Amino acid sequence: MSSLADVNVHICGKEIIKYDLEIKALVQDIRDCPGPHSLLSELNSRVKGTFNKLRLRMQHLEQLAREQDRESDRLVVQAEAENHRRQMLSNQTAWRKANLACKQAIDNMEKDELLHTGEDQSPRQRKATKESLVETSSNITESLMSISRMMAEQVKQSEDAIGLLATSSRTVQETNEEFKSMTGTIHLGRKLILKYNRRELTDKLFIFLALALFFATVLYILKKRLFPFI
Repeated sequence: MSSLADVNVHICGKEIIKYDLEIKALVQDIRDCPGPHSLLSELNSRVKGTFNKLRLRMQHLEQLAREQDRESDRLVVQAEAENHRRQMLSNQTAWRKANLACKQAIDNMEKDELLHTGEDQSPRQRKATKESLVETSSNITESLMSISRMMAEQVKQSEDAIGLLATSSRTVQETNEEFKSMTGTIHLGRKLILKYNRRELTDKLFIFLALALFFATVLYILKKRLFPFI
């Protein structure tokens, strides 16, 4: 791996780890969130924004993997990207569970407050309290639907990223097969060249022997013609 490529991969990996830690901290804040729902929505918005930044860094790391010159470097960076991908999916699961637990806790707390307050209220106040409860339930439902949509979007993007990684893996495997095929072809070509060189040497030896025999024959004939009594 070249020095510049190594630095880029290192920087990208550090940014991914930073966003991963931010997400973990935000998920813990969601678990500990005492309410109201507006605060929970704000925390979820921050988590979504950090996930978007993390996803961009993941895509950049996968691009760096594809740009590696050597196959061994490419496989190392792809393995690192895959580890970060699994960690991101784990964070998404933890985010979903934290949301469900926090919403249930806030809902239970608001119901208890409304029930205890309603015991000392007048009929008109009870009616207003019921209307407030209905409005709160509606807000809760809307918030749950929003979270569900965000989760679905995260899952879809993760599936797309996994599909891209699978395609990259197939490309690497195909490239590896091509390298093996090229290696076999080069080996066969080397054997043919060596065989041709040996044959060429043998042909030269035969030609030399034939010429030697020819000149010996010519000399013998000349000797017999010019010096018949020798």
